Amino acid sequence: MNRSGWHLRVGAIVFAWLVAVVVVALAHRAVPLSGWLLIHLLALGAASNAILIWSRHFTDALLRRSRDDSHTGQGLRLAVFNAGAIAVVIGMVGHWWPITLAGGVLVGVVALTHATDLVRQLRAALPARFGITVHYYVAAASLLPVGAGFGVAMANPALPGDLQERFVIAHAAVNLLGWVGLTVLGTLVTLWPTMLRTKMADGVEVAARRGLPALLAALLVATGGSVAGSPLIAGTGAAGFLGAVVFVLWPHLDEIRRKRPTDFPTLSVLCGVLWLVGALAYVAIALVLSPTWLAAVAAAGAVTTALLAGFLVQVLLGALAYLIPVVIGGRASALAAIREFERGAPWRLSVANSALLLCVLPTPSLVRVGASVLVLVSYAAFLPLLVRAARQGYRKRGAPSTPGLPETAPLRRKLGMAAAGFGVVVLATAAGIAADPASLGISSVPTESVNATGQTTRVEVRIEGMRYVPDSVEVPTGNRLLITLMNTGTDRHDLVLANGTRTARIAPGDTAVLDAGIIGSGLDGWCSVAGHRQMGMTFSVRTSGAPTEMHSEHHAPTTDIPAVDVARSLTAAPAADFVARDPALPAAVPDHRITLAVTETVKEVSPGISQRLWAFGGTAPGPTLRGTVGDVFEVTLINDGTIGHSIDFHAGALAPDRPMRTIEPGQRLVYRFTATRAGIWLYHCSTMPMSVHMANGMFGAVVIDPPDLPTVDREYLLVQSEFYLGPQGGEVDADKVVAEKPDLVVFNGFAQQYDHAPLPARVGDRVRIWVLDAGPNRGSSFHVVGGQFDTVWAEGAYRLRPGVGGAQTLGLFPGQGGFVELTFPEPGRYPFVSHAMVDAERGAHGVIAVS
Repeated sequence: MNRSGWHLRVGAIVFAWLVAVVVVALAHRAVPLSGWLLIHLLALGAASNAILIWSRHFTDALLRRSRDDSHTGQGLRLAVFNAGAIAVVIGMVGHWWPITLAGGVLVGVVALTHATDLVRQLRAALPARFGITVHYYVAAASLLPVGAGFGVAMANPALPGDLQERFVIAHAAVNLLGWVGLTVLGTLVTLWPTMLRTKMADGVEVAARRGLPALLAALLVATGGSVAGSPLIAGTGAAGFLGAVVFVLWPHLDEIRRKRPTDFPTLSVLCGVLWLVGALAYVAIALVLSPTWLAAVAAAGAVTTALLAGFLVQVLLGALAYLIPVVIGGRASALAAIREFERGAPWRLSVANSALLLCVLPTPSLVRVGASVLVLVSYAAFLPLLVRAARQGYRKRGAPSTPGLPETAPLRRKLGMAAAGFGVVVLATAAGIAADPASLGISSVPTESVNATGQTTRVEVRIEGMRYVPDSVEVPTGNRLLITLMNTGTDRHDLVLANGTRTARIAPGDTAVLDAGIIGSGLDGWCSVAGHRQMGMTFSVRTSGAPTEMHSEHHAPTTDIPAVDVARSLTAAPAADFVARDPALPAAVPDHRITLAVTETVKEVSPGISQRLWAFGGTAPGPTLRGTVGDVFEVTLINDGTIGHSIDFHAGALAPDRPMRTIEPGQRLVYRFTATRAGIWLYHCSTMPMSVHMANGMFGAVVIDPPDLPTVDREYLLVQSEFYLGPQGGEVDADKVVAEKPDLVVFNGFAQQYDHAPLPARVGDRVRIWVLDAGPNRGSSFHVVGGQFDTVWAEGAYRLRPGVGGAQTLGLFPGQGGFVELTFPEPGRYPFVSHAMVDAERGAHGVIAVS
């Protein structure tokens, strides 16, 4: 196979990974772990394949080695590498760590084999002027197994949470800066002046040779600081790496002065390198200034977009746009391919970089959404151009061409296209602000006339627990108010003022500035996260020099959302396709390792009434766990929601500090406990306010069988809970929770579902019914109409055994559970209820159909 055929064939691998990135980006809301997938489909898939392919190509060229036209060994390595990369993806999405481990091992083995092959070529070749580039490739390939090792370890649910948090930056630094960054820097030694079609500047080789040890030393410091959990050391390493990058790249400025970048490949690579420098500067400062390691992780996460979409994508696309025409062969073919890559290039570059800047700056959420769509469009447009370039290049093979430089569009036309792209971004930004003016402090409610003083009152507000500190501020009438909100708490929060101005929801360790505008009268403020206002997160703006305080003049913006009709719902039948939750209690299984993902999903909770629930495993109640005394349970909690969540297992006895901590969106933790006592135990979210999180669906049951529990004919589980309904399709109404005014009381998450899908039994069957009262506020008095319990077991002990006595109810406070047993003397429909009759009438009602 000739060179062009080989590169086009293996280039299809890179193309396939890029297509996968676009598909996941488009469907990210429906794809599990979409954020992780986007990063690794791009970096592990597309970029790593490109590095393996082209670093070998440049090594052969620089060492003046004859090319192996069979490419057998390289093809085998690529096949094994991609098998490993696919295994990593499958293992992560399916939460199968052994598969992730196997994939990581394959990736690491291929990288080491690649490094060994490059070293062998260096030793066999005659001294080469640009052999330093190959040294960069060897160093980069040697680092990939280390980065992959950190990644595989992070995926292991047995890894302690603190180590997992420390490995985050180490994994990113070794892979993005080591594997990718060193490869790019080494390649630019010769590729950059070649792309510019100019002479290499003096000092490039010396800077590259002296810079490599400094880059590796700085990377070692940054990685060591990450593993040690020291933001200062990690930040120092990042600053050192930035300094070494600038040192290596500085001589190339002379090449740019002599020959300005004007085409897509050179401009794309240049933009990518600038994003790398900017991201390194930000992360170095942010790490050094971070008070805690969690804040450091959040700060580093903020530049992920810049490093991937800004640096990695643009360097990759720019390099491919230059190299593909080169390897196609023939001047006419190359020119045809180049023309395709230049289609709309100024527009694409302008849109990508200006929109990406909006994505990384603290812009309103709707603006960021629009900007991210534009970035995706500008990058995705490269893929059809890549296909067209390959086709046009092959069609022109052997065709005659005129000598000289390729034709380029006039500078005025290029500037016009770039301006048009920038205009599109400006229009998208304006549309986002118009849709949510309050996000920029533009009030959507009337304000009173007030004379501005021209002065500004500045105040710093901290978040401590569920309080703003201070929780009020006095502002002279007519002053502008600027509030710097510092989240020193442990959960996401924001600050909303009644005039419509607000901050974004910020993570622990982050800071936001709220411009409240000119203050003419008093204002109320609060946190908009569900339940936080009711927990006391309120703020007050008072004015001085005004005749009256008029808090009542300002109200939070409202929307016309239809109220739910609970009474009608409780008399209606479910839809024809309704399927009740299976009440049968599953048997215990030997393996108690489970992954619980917190999701936000709209579910029907009564006929015609839907709510947006926060749910463990996508259901409310969450999945039921069952075991025996002595069993070890290992639960991996993944927060795929939009606010902080946690989990508390009553079935385990251990210090709550770490396993029950709140984790931010995108984070995970491992909760391991041993079941030492029998019972039906509640698990629930313990993030404050717990009542709101539980009332919005975050609870479930763990059944630990008492020793020698007799077998029965049928065994059912009923979890009682309450719904405090918000608007149709909305979240819990926290005010109703505080007032303890539930709209529905239900068994297993849906009002009266077992009226419509009765629990089956037969005359003479011994039936055991486990009942757990999840609350959060209402107790239960479980009763079967027409039945009598001969066995009652509650909170770890038998209260009644078969004999002459009987029981009519199982009384439970919130958070308690037990079981009852009974037999039915004759066929019929036996209702079961909570005998707090108002709750039975709110939906805590069902039927046992005895045949």
